[in-house]
Amino acid sequence: MLAKKSHKAEIGAYSKIFFQLGLLLSLVVIYIAIEWRTFDRTVSELSATNIQEEEIMDIPITERILEVKPPPPPPPAPEVIEIVADEKEIEETILESTETDESEYVEVIEMDLIEEVVEEEQVEQDIPFAIIEDPPVFPGCKGTKEQKKKCLQEKITQHVSKNYNTGLSQDLGLTPGKKKVYVVFKIDKTGNISEARARGPHARLEKEALRVVNMLPKLTPGKQRGIPVSVSYTLPITLQVQI
Repeated sequence: MLAKKSHKAEIGAYSKIFFQLGLLLSLVVIYIAIEWRTFDRTVSELSATNIQEEEIMDIPITERILEVKPPPPPPPAPEVIEIVADEKEIEETILESTETDESEYVEVIEMDLIEEVVEEEQVEQDIPFAIIEDPPVFPGCKGTKEQKKKCLQEKITQHVSKNYNTGLSQDLGLTPGKKKVYVVFKIDKTGNISEARARGPHARLEKEALRVVNMLPKLTPGKQRGIPVSVSYTLPITLQVQI
């Protein structure tokens, strides 16, 4: 039986395609060969490297010394316990009762008979005029506490200016200039002037200042916490001595 040739087995139909592929592959190889670049490499001499030898240190082995603590002291010896024989009698302490007997008389104090004693608050006797709560009141002064205090100062100044003998300073032969006489006195609990003292350049000026201060009228006493107290007051009197 004769073998039949297949039309699909013809090689001539694909020869052109294989030729073109071979030609294309050749062109690619040639292109790569043309574009391939080579470089000359030069190896420089190796420089001598400075290799330092590692220093090997011998570290001595240290020994840890443990502190030896002394042994704890022995416990104290036990106390000697006295053994009491059964025949020995032990005295017992008898506790007396603190309860009262109904037959005993107990005095009862009635509350109505106890008098309540109110202690008076102690207030400092002499209060400076600058810190007094309720200042003394000069006759005719009215208003608030500050107004009464200012009015008192003005009235005392007017009284001294009116009654002090200013010509006395000219007759004593004092050097020209301003001279001051300081007077310290108290306005006691009743409102009267007491314990007046003066200090100045001449005894006669001091005496005249005391005379004028003692002429002040009776004032309404000052109060501290609502209690009448004695108030200390300092009065400077300035005199002008002329040639």
